[in-house]
Amino acid sequence: AHPDFASNNQIYLYYTTQKDGQLVNRVVRYLLTPSGLAGDKIIIDDIPASSIHNGGYLAFGPDRLLYVTTGDANQSNLSQDLASLAGKILRVDAEGNIPSDNPYGNAIYSYGHRNPQGLTWDSQANLWATDHGPSGSGSDSGQDEINLIVAGQNYGWPNIMGDQTQSGMQSPALQSGSVTWAPAGILY
Repeated sequence: AHPDFASNNQIYLYYTTQKDGQLVNRVVRYLLTPSGLAGDKIIIDDIPASSIHNGGYLAFGPDRLLYVTTGDANQSNLSQDLASLAGKILRVDAEGNIPSDNPYGNAIYSYGHRNPQGLTWDSQANLWATDHGPSGSGSDSGQDEINLIVAGQNYGWPNIMGDQTQSGMQSPALQSGSVTWAPAGILY
């Protein structure tokens, strides 16, 4: 819901659809009326989509901007590609415009995420996100993360995960090791 939902009835949805025969994710704003949803406006389009690693969490921050998590769409290389919206945390205003202080001059706020699905802000207005690590039965399984998100930072996927480090990449504040948390949300 928009921060001013009580007066404007605006809600935002993230969903997967087909466009030109390809799966894409889209953020759309609707007006909630007594008879249902009306007046859809596309806020962000052409986010890579897949049947897995789709992200899709929406939240307005204390800055009244819309934050959107996107998964890597099962193409891990897209998380490191600043030309792709996959594997990112995006930030736009309520109309879909790019804030002037976004680090790359586009919707990307942070990158190098696998499948972030939860966002929250602490009492100091710091942004925190949960991110899914690899699943399966191998030694890399688990590695779920809780990250302190800083604008413009690279959170490493697929180059690093869990407690691994690499120059220019942020390691998580907390990670699950070989245990799977599969964190879908986070609250402060």
